[in-house]
Amino acid sequence: MAKKVLMKGNEALAEAAIRSGCRLFFGYPITPQTELSEYLAKNMPKVDGLCLQAESEIAAINMVLGAASTGARVFTSSSSPGISLKSEGISYIVGSDLPCVIINVQRGGPGLGGIQPAQQDYYQATKALGHGDMHFIVLAPAYVQEMATLVGEAFDLADIYRMPVMILADGALGQMMEPVDFEAKRQRVLPEKTWATTGHGGKRPHNIVNSLYINPDELERIILERYERYKEIEEKEVLFDTYMADDADILIVSYGITARIAKTAINMAREKGIKVGLFRPITLWPYPSKQLAEYADKVNAFLSLEMNMGQMTDDVKVATSCKKPVYHYGRTGGVIPTPDEVLEQIVKISEGGAK
Repeated sequence: MAKKVLMKGNEALAEAAIRSGCRLFFGYPITPQTELSEYLAKNMPKVDGLCLQAESEIAAINMVLGAASTGARVFTSSSSPGISLKSEGISYIVGSDLPCVIINVQRGGPGLGGIQPAQQDYYQATKALGHGDMHFIVLAPAYVQEMATLVGEAFDLADIYRMPVMILADGALGQMMEPVDFEAKRQRVLPEKTWATTGHGGKRPHNIVNSLYINPDELERIILERYERYKEIEEKEVLFDTYMADDADILIVSYGITARIAKTAINMAREKGIKVGLFRPITLWPYPSKQLAEYADKVNAFLSLEMNMGQMTDDVKVATSCKKPVYHYGRTGGVIPTPDEVLEQIVKISEGGAK
């Protein structure tokens, strides 16, 4: 039987990175993820690794770019406004086709906002973190166990597809403690990093890492090649979970910590005789659109549940081709919705009174 360890979410993220073979971390402290870098500062030296607190978030992400170009496993972590500061460097990393892992333990915004948990960075993560035609993989854990498992998965995906992978968590998951089995991870075959800038000894041409292409035809070719990879990811790497969805009349679509709140509300609704289920995207990009679309002819309505003003709602509408009404309920600014509040929305929808 696998040995489980009781750990805080932020610390589980850090330990999982170490166990994934990562020996380089560059970051800058910010609530509510600071325990992650504190854990690494204590434990990275024990495995001959480096945990470096940069002078700023901008410096940290550019250190990640440099380390990633050598083929090393490297990651950074921050919280919402810190990720905004890293956005330029992330775009350079995408444009250079480099693998790395980025962890965002979300807090309320915009601006400095607050330090309480939020899911207000959905747009940023899935639509607009960096300029240009670009995507990167976004994974949304709902449990501390998933935080650990998905970190290992993130490093593998980054290496396979040569791109950043983001773990989009939140302050609640980062601070809570749950048992973790660090062995519970999918084993993948990883490609050799023949592109890395590690010297060549005269055996091959110089490897050059670059995101600048003056010739527009060359830049277009590179982007088109990248989008072929994106298509492969959309076919092979979509992750989602369901709960009581098979006979549901109302389907809640939710991710991260709010998906756990949804489960409690669903159990409460079932006791009242209301058939409600849950569809939980784990990959926010690529979004599980095809899988969610299958429910558009089965349910009467969808409820997008998030800790924001409805950032995922349009993705639900697009995925389901607006065949059924899509409602939204969420709290914002760092307020976590309660199961009772969600149940109230479920009852309104079942009675045809929701807006």
